[in-house]
Amino acid sequence: MERTAQEIEEMIRILVVDDHPVFREGLLSILASVKDFEFAGEAATGAEAIDMAEEQQPDIVLMDIDLPDCSGIESMREILRMSPHIGVIMLSMIDDDASIFSAMRAGARGYLLKGARKREIVRAVYAAADGEAIFSPAIAKRMIYYFDSQQHSARIDLFPELTAREKEVLALLAKGNSNSEIGTLLGLRPKTVRNHISNILNKLQVTDRSKAIILARESGL
Repeated sequence: MERTAQEIEEMIRILVVDDHPVFREGLLSILASVKDFEFAGEAATGAEAIDMAEEQQPDIVLMDIDLPDCSGIESMREILRMSPHIGVIMLSMIDDDASIFSAMRAGARGYLLKGARKREIVRAVYAAADGEAIFSPAIAKRMIYYFDSQQHSARIDLFPELTAREKEVLALLAKGNSNSEIGTLLGLRPKTVRNHISNILNKLQVTDRSKAIILARESGL
């Protein structure tokens, strides 16, 4: 059955870039099984990918990072410089933080690990075609952990004049905990909690706990 003009217009054209022919064939087989996808070409090097992307103007490029002539990330930068509307999804064996975040900064709309299941790849293509960004579950978990650790590090760097324990007490103050609650949570005696709070007020140069709480909240603690 022939497609209508509207169906052809709405199809997602995909360029596949990988230097391993067997992997390309497997990927093309997956793409061919989805009626909304149209094969726009294949490339084995970064240079070929850049030329084909400019010539074919695909909607999506599935790009390996490790290419014979250059990094897939470098190729992606050039593709997006010439055609910002193209959505690039990195599909790679490499899963180190440097590569993942370099790809994100360069404009990748997704990052999947080779070995991703068909439904992951299909879902990523649809999402990228809609202007969204999507990452494989393993990569997503890494990203969440990374940003959580960055946020935690930023909090630790707040108020360098305070000791680690004083920061814990201040954080609990900022959450609205009473002295007795802080003592219970941290396993401290009431007098110890009062001493910590007194030290916090002196070091932050504020007159009462309410001002310390405001300062902590404004700083994102």
